[in-house]
Amino acid sequence: MAKIKIFVADDHPVVREGLRSLFDKYEEMKLVGEAGDGRETIDGVRKTKPDVVVLDIAMPMMSGLDCIPLIKSFAPEINIVMLTMFSREAYVHQALASGVHGYVLKTAPLAEVVEAVRMAAVGKYFLSKDINSELIRSYLANDERMASESGRYDLLSDREQQVFRMVIEGNPTKEIADMLCLSPKTVEKHRSNISKKLGIIEPLAMLKFAIKIGVADPELWPDPYV
Repeated sequence: MAKIKIFVADDHPVVREGLRSLFDKYEEMKLVGEAGDGRETIDGVRKTKPDVVVLDIAMPMMSGLDCIPLIKSFAPEINIVMLTMFSREAYVHQALASGVHGYVLKTAPLAEVVEAVRMAAVGKYFLSKDINSELIRSYLANDERMASESGRYDLLSDREQQVFRMVIEGNPTKEIADMLCLSPKTVEKHRSNISKKLGIIEPLAMLKFAIKIGVADPELWPDPYV
């Protein structure tokens, strides 16, 4: 029986070491690679071609949420399990909308991580038991309140939303261009379109808007933006 090939992405070495030890205990699982930031994650997943990626949300260079569409663009067959400390509605909704197969909280028992990987490997879904059932129902029902609050954000294309999140993380144009394999001129065009659609120019104002609609958490961003 073929083993489940797993790639782990988390910026904390202790988390990666713990997951390495965990997966080593199971015959059907094999850790094929790991990364500590978003850019390493994309490169590593391309090279190792895992069955399942266990992905953190808050990582340097590129967030886990921004890694998802990039991974899906070149390897749609790879299934993703988010392993994160964030249980807020906006994060769970965004991850599910991006096509992940699992959402596990870091406060959950290790057995949940193992079960999530097993289910993702066969195309099934798993959510931490600590995630409120009302939250799941609101996602499935396409909660109108959230849709109303994020109406302007929804005007952005998928690529513009990706650039928007990178801008509020404090990434300059050149770094965004490098990470997305775009020209700086194209990124500037996206930034201009974002400002026009949102009616916001200043990065700090964009961050405040992002926090208000639940796309960003102040704890994720560096001091100048908090």
